[in-house]
Formats: sequence, C-alpha cells, structure tokens
Amino acid sequence: MACQSRRPHSHPNQHTEAELKLIRDLRRRNPSLGMVELWHRLRLRGYTRRPESLFRVMRKLGMFPAAEKKPAYKPKPYEQMTYPGQRVQVDVKVVPRRCIADSELRLFQYTAIDEFTRLRFLAAYPEQSTYSSAGFLKRLFKWYARRGIRVECVQTDNGFEFTNRFSNSKHDLPTLFEATAAQLGIHHKLIRPYTPRHNGKVERSHREDQKRFYACHSFYSLDDFDKQLAVHNRRSNNFPMRPLAWRSPREFTVQYV
Repeated sequence: MACQSRRPHSHPNQHTEAELKLIRDLRRRNPSLGMVELWHRLRLRGYTRRPESLFRVMRKLGMFPAAEKKPAYKPKPYEQMTYPGQRVQVDVKVVPRRCIADSELRLFQYTAIDEFTRLRFLAAYPEQSTYSSAGFLKRLFKWYARRGIRVECVQTDNGFEFTNRFSNSKHDLPTLFEATAAQLGIHHKLIRPYTPRHNGKVERSHREDQKRFYACHSFYSLDDFDKQLAVHNRRSNNFPMRPLAWRSPREFTVQYV
C-alpha cells in the first residue's frame, strides 16, 4: 500500500530510438567534437532538436567523461620559530572608509608581528608605497631592538610596496624596502603568490583589529589615527592569547629577552 512514483515512463516528445542511434553513432566516430559542432552535424543529418535537448540526452546516456578529481591539498609542515626575532611577518591593512571622517583622507595600518612571541608593532601611514614600507621597516627594527629582540628576517606578500617580483619593467630592480632590509642586515622572505595563509599570523591579527578596533572607532586626521593606533597597539600586546598559554605577548617575551 506504499505510495509509488507517479512519474511517467515515457513522454510523447522524447528522443526516438532513431535519434538516439544517430547521436551515438556520430559521437562514437567523433569523440572529441564540441557540443555545438556535434549539434550542427546532427542537423545536417535530419536532427531537429535544440542544443539544450541534445545536452540533456547526452548527459543521461553518460556520454560526458567524468571530471578528474583534483588531488587533495597537503600543506607542508609548519616551520615553528624557536626564538624572538627569527622571523617577523609584515603586511598592510587599508583602513575602512567608514572609519574616516574626511572623505578625501586615506589611511593605512602597517603591521609587524613576531612569529614566536606574537609581539606586534603598528604604525599609521597616509599611503601604501615602498617609501612607507622602508620607513616602517626602520621603525620596527628599532622598536623590537629596544625590547631586546634582533630582527633577522621579515616575511611579506608580493605587493609592489615590498617587491618588484611581478613588475614587467623593474623585475630586477630592488625596491627601497628591499634595499633598506639589506642595509639593516635583515633577510627578506616572500610568500608564495596568492597564498595569504602563509602570512597567516598577521592576516589573523588584522581580522582581530577589524573586530576590536575599526568596528568602533573613527579617525579625523593622520595624527588622530596614529594616537589611537598606539593605544590599540599597547592594548593588543597585553591581551592574553591561547597559543601563548593564555599569556600576553608582552608577558611571553619577558621570558626570552
């Protein structure tokens, strides 16, 4: 007494056996032929259906090869840092427009985060350029040095404010940021293109900045933004973090410097 399907077993406008044989034969003789050209050749042999009907019946007959399964991505084991300053991730965050009172003003947050201690240094800039990046590199080098940390390596993405790696005309010309890094004796490491997860710590910190800082603050000038960002920087460096066993980056750093 169970309900059975009411779907009809046939349809008055379905493909006839002659049409199906024509499709099978032509497809067998031309296995690499495109859909439109196959439909065009079928029309020359008396086929009157539309391309959409041809596609549906070919899919029903299993004439399309199965899509190749992409191999599962296997990330390389993460290289854990073993001491402060071994590698510092650097990136730039564009300040949301809705946080800026002046519609003509553009603000950018430069961020440096030590991979081992998670100790961050933030700075405000009015532009995103290799000049700003070089100035920020000098400032972060001194800022970490005052806290007993010697920066050995900085890791960035492939933006033009850091490198000319993907420039058409200046590929071999070092940027001011790269020249400054060489002058300070800092190794500059570039992440894999289009792979922001390789700079995951600084990217995650920007997400936290959006939630804890930019969602509830407004800025009226570069000087105002710089002062508020300094307060936020001190607060974030004293905020407990799970990867540090619920200690703040500042508390964690004291053990090693």
